[in-house]
Amino acid sequence: MKRCLPGRFFYFSTHLLSALLHRQRVSQVSAESNYLHGTANEDLSFMPLFKIIRILILFSVFIGLAFYAQQQKLKSRSWTEPLQLVIYPINADNDHPAVNDYIHDLDDSVFASIDGFFAEQSLDYNLITRQPTSTKLGPVVTVQPPPAPLPSAGYAAIIWWGIKFRYWVYQNTPDSDSNIRRIRVFVQYHAAGKGKRLQHSLGLDKGLVALVQAFAAIEQDQQNNIVIAHEVLHTVGASDKYAPDNSPLFPVGYADPNQSPLYPQKRAEIMAGRIPLSENRMRMPDSLAECMIGEATALEINWLR
Repeated sequence: MKRCLPGRFFYFSTHLLSALLHRQRVSQVSAESNYLHGTANEDLSFMPLFKIIRILILFSVFIGLAFYAQQQKLKSRSWTEPLQLVIYPINADNDHPAVNDYIHDLDDSVFASIDGFFAEQSLDYNLITRQPTSTKLGPVVTVQPPPAPLPSAGYAAIIWWGIKFRYWVYQNTPDSDSNIRRIRVFVQYHAAGKGKRLQHSLGLDKGLVALVQAFAAIEQDQQNNIVIAHEVLHTVGASDKYAPDNSPLFPVGYADPNQSPLYPQKRAEIMAGRIPLSENRMRMPDSLAECMIGEATALEINWLR
């Protein structure tokens, strides 16, 4: 029988400690022998005990985090019970009064279409749970997250931002509930304005956290929910299915790639985010009712095996 991860860690760390202590004892004996024979070296090579302990502590923390991340990944993609989605609103416009009023009026019903979308889409797949998600509104967060990198930023900048953002999430999650099956979605609401464009939203599959940019306007609620659902899917392993010019990739980014004639498509694949109308025309869906989860995405999030 294979050892479980904690058992293997205990087995390995015990042998590591034994080996390090043995090495230390050998070095000490050698140093003592050199001293007795008049050949002592001031630069002793043996490892102090506190350094051994420090290595083991760091190693234990690393293994613990890796084990937690693996458990989080397995449980969040098992779909044996609903994933908890918690929406944490943030006023991104310097405490703009209109944004504050909008956030004050939010309730769980604003996000009901997200749960409806996942429940309807799951009917095509043999999930254990009939309700893949349960979305609720969380407390308002008043501290702004670190600015997200541009899509064109290099990997180093993105990785560094991910580290800073996860630490910010740790500091600003307003409760201590388990995050094994919980996705924390921090939504930065901005005052709506004609022609105003928002920064890119991001969902991280390590940590089950997302940062969403949204407009603080009732008429934008349904499109905001599309962005939230898109980023939630990123947290459980789904990849984007659009090209650099935002056009859906064929065939994985098309809701019905076998449709004849191919255009116009009637719905958007949720990870493509656009409805192709012709080879060079597309539009944003108005709501999640115009979106679907394609087979490629279903495979990535473990809905399809």
